Amino acid sequence: MASDDRKTGGDRTTGDEDGLLGQVRRKLIDTKRKWAAEGRGLSGRTGPRPEAERLPAGQRLVTNFPVLDLGIQPEIRPGDWELTVAGAVENPVTLRWADFQALPQVRMRSDIHCVTTWSRYDNDWDGVSAFALMDLVQPKPEARFVLLHSYDGYTTNLDLDGFADDDVLLAHAWQGEPLTREHGGPVRLVVPKRYFWKSAKWIRRIEFSETDQPGFWEVRGYHNYADPFEEERYS
Repeated sequence: MASDDRKTGGDRTTGDEDGLLGQVRRKLIDTKRKWAAEGRGLSGRTGPRPEAERLPAGQRLVTNFPVLDLGIQPEIRPGDWELTVAGAVENPVTLRWADFQALPQVRMRSDIHCVTTWSRYDNDWDGVSAFALMDLVQPKPEARFVLLHSYDGYTTNLDLDGFADDDVLLAHAWQGEPLTREHGGPVRLVVPKRYFWKSAKWIRRIEFSETDQPGFWEVRGYHNYADPFEEERYS
């Protein structure tokens, strides 16, 4: 793992719960719980969507890249970064930066759809595809779900089909530049077909499992599947 969990956040959700950071985090959680209770962002549209539709209902297009997190942005140097892939796999591994860079590298272009109602088109990501990672670890037949852990203590979950999609990757660069700390660098997950909270920043552990384990926002009123084109914002 990183050389000092006190610097990276380790398994903690944020850090000092009683200080200013904890107050900010509680306010954010309370606000998003309220959004879920109120159904904020839901368009109310019914009926089938046009096949050629690119912008999901209830979304607005932006050209910047907004920053959202739990109130802490862990600082992990590439030399300290590690990714553990474990659980229901034949070959559990812990990858350091050089190991990760030695895996087959791809560039993929995809759109971002955030549950807070913004979307951004044509994002170019460089990294390692989910397919390449699965080839390395060989999930067992009973693996049906994936739980993702971040260096700030954040978690989120995916069904195996959602993780093992042809546009999912572990990204270390965005628009040709190394992924910045605020956007999840050195490595984040990118899952284009789900709302962006499923694309965990600062990824440190991927756990394959027989059973589903809802993550941080999923247990706080957000949808377990999170398809933007079905407006699966909230449970």
